[in-house]
Amino acid sequence: MRATSALKTLLILAAVPLLSACENDGIAFLIDGKDHSISLLREQRWFWSDEVAQSIVVSRMPTCMRRYEIKPGVAGTVKMEVYEAGDYLWALKQGKNWYLAGTEKCQFQRWEDPPEEPPGRLVGTFTRKNDTLTFVEAEAASKPIKPATE
Repeated sequence: MRATSALKTLLILAAVPLLSACENDGIAFLIDGKDHSISLLREQRWFWSDEVAQSIVVSRMPTCMRRYEIKPGVAGTVKMEVYEAGDYLWALKQGKNWYLAGTEKCQFQRWEDPPEEPPGRLVGTFTRKNDTLTFVEAEAASKPIKPATE
């Protein structure tokens, strides 16, 4: 019986490095506090595959919160830009894929025919930094300096 227990322990310890290589992460873009956000969730289901399942969660509590599956990503790399597209409307761009997220009623759809130029101001980017999924806010446009004579 001791040999069986030792073998089980060895198998569990051998599996730990394989499981730790999987990506399972999420981060939110907080729009107006913690109750109004758009989140990106990523889950690498199998350690031998580079494919990462991705979801967007659109939330404006207490009114609504919904999760939507989007096209899979690649393990270890992500870049999704977030643009203002109107009142309670956000455009998300990942590679060639565009999505629209409406936070008024937590709606979401793939944008089949996006314009050539982004629909509004870049708010920020979902990306990986130091092996952690993060949301990096876009730099605000600098204000012109008034001359001393004004």
